Amino acid sequence: MTLLSKLNLKTKAILTIFVSTIAITSLFGVFIYLSLRNFVYDDFLKTLKIRTNVIAKANIDGAYNDTSFVAGYQSVIEEVAEKLIHERDYILELSKLNTKNEKHIADSLGVPLSFLTIIRQSKEANYQRGHYLYKGILYSFQGKDYIVIASAESHFNQKLISHLQRISFIAILVAVAIGILSAYYISKTIFKPISEVTHMAKRISSENLHLRLDDTHYSQELKELVKTFNDMLSRIETSFETQNNFISNASHELRTPLTSIMGTADVTLSRPRTTEEYIETLQIILHETEKLDNKTKALLFLAQTGFNGKAQKFERMRIDQLIWDCIDTIEKLNPEGKVSFDTSLLPENSTRLKVIGNEQLLHLAFTNIISNACKYSDNQVVTVSIGSSDRKVVIVIRDQGIGIPERELAYIYDPFFRASNTKNYDGYGIGLPLARNIVRLHSGKILVSAEENKGTTVSIELPLAVIND
Repeated sequence: MTLLSKLNLKTKAILTIFVSTIAITSLFGVFIYLSLRNFVYDDFLKTLKIRTNVIAKANIDGAYNDTSFVAGYQSVIEEVAEKLIHERDYILELSKLNTKNEKHIADSLGVPLSFLTIIRQSKEANYQRGHYLYKGILYSFQGKDYIVIASAESHFNQKLISHLQRISFIAILVAVAIGILSAYYISKTIFKPISEVTHMAKRISSENLHLRLDDTHYSQELKELVKTFNDMLSRIETSFETQNNFISNASHELRTPLTSIMGTADVTLSRPRTTEEYIETLQIILHETEKLDNKTKALLFLAQTGFNGKAQKFERMRIDQLIWDCIDTIEKLNPEGKVSFDTSLLPENSTRLKVIGNEQLLHLAFTNIISNACKYSDNQVVTVSIGSSDRKVVIVIRDQGIGIPERELAYIYDPFFRASNTKNYDGYGIGLPLARNIVRLHSGKILVSAEENKGTTVSIELPLAVIND
């Protein structure tokens, strides 16, 4: 395993940006240096070429012209010479060169013999010796050929290198500063929020599954991550609570009818009984068995709704049509129940009534809540209304019944919990916990507000179906 593979993602990202910044700066510096060097080199050679042409005109052509002609070119020579250091000029008549003296002349000029050969063949040549540059041309005048050479010290190289070294040093310092600032920025704006989310997530355990991550200070990407994590926590909490409640409530609720059955049977078998007494005992046992069966089914169904719903079939549906079906079901089960569907808040756009969900589960949840409203209001009118926004649809069920004592509102979602003012009403305390599980499976929220002897209001929020067309 390499050292790089052992580093965490934060360190890798910081090192990558730091090294990349310095590498890009260095490459950019090298590119500038090479480009500038070539430019100055070519410009210097152009200046030398101008000088060779002017020298040729002034010294070769001028030999056959008046002094004013020479004086005109001499001013140009002086102007060009201002740009050159240690300039030297050489004029060689080609006809006077031969194999015997050509090598001697080349040595005296400080150039190789090949330099003169290239000038004769190509009519132009360049040569560099140390800090000196040579430019040679072949010049023809009145049937004679001349080699004209101009040389000068190329001091630009040393100055350019020194200047670029200073610039490169400054650029590297700037690159290091940028790298440090980039690393600080990444640590502050990207990895620090991730570390905070990780730290917050570590605080959540089976004992405090109700905690949620706060996404108000993060970027959109992290908000999506936090939202996904919170949704997962909601599903886990629902499942965990359901299983815990199933165990604790099953042990309590199932023990009561079993104890009654066993006690009745034990008393009956303690001595011989009459036929009527045996019949009465069997009726008691049958009644307790039916209660046990109903509670077992309720517990099992409640446990099943505590999972994430992936096994359920979800489809697009209109929530108003579902409510009408629920009302129709309640009227058949309880003809004395009175349910009023308030349509005044229904949106004109039907797409703002569509949700994604399991129709059977939602039907069960709403039927439970509405039927409970009818039962605990002694069949007074129960009002159901629907409203919607751009993202959610809200269903409100309001009754004028016995309500719930304020001190007991915290326990309404506990399976088998029944408020102290419901003793005169049949029930198992399953409806509301069951409805909450179903609503959670649909990524919704349920809110219950109540006042004793004045009624109860249940508000359910469900997300609208996303329109892809």
